[in-house]
Amino acid sequence: MTVDDKLIAKLEKLSSLEVDDSRKEKLKSELADIINFVENLNDIDVSHIEATFTTIEGGTPLREDVSVQNLELSNQILKNAPKSEDGYFIVPKIIE
Repeated sequence: MTVDDKLIAKLEKLSSLEVDDSRKEKLKSELADIINFVENLNDIDVSHIEATFTTIEGGTPLREDVSVQNLELSNQILKNAPKSEDGYFIVPKIIE
């Protein structure tokens, strides 16, 4: 995977962040390093190792889902949102 200006522009749009032109080259380099590091995991052979964690057995105990409406808390949260309307977050479209 290559990190180019097109990818940086898409990430800026999705995150609602603006990256200064002076930092874009450094950001591309840092993201490429992170991606290369994570891709190293593909080289590890784990076929002989039995899984030690599964969500099929046991799992999280269920609890009753109780809806609580706290308008004061909702308004406080929405104050920190970059964009909101009618009590909802406004986010960029991610599925094209």
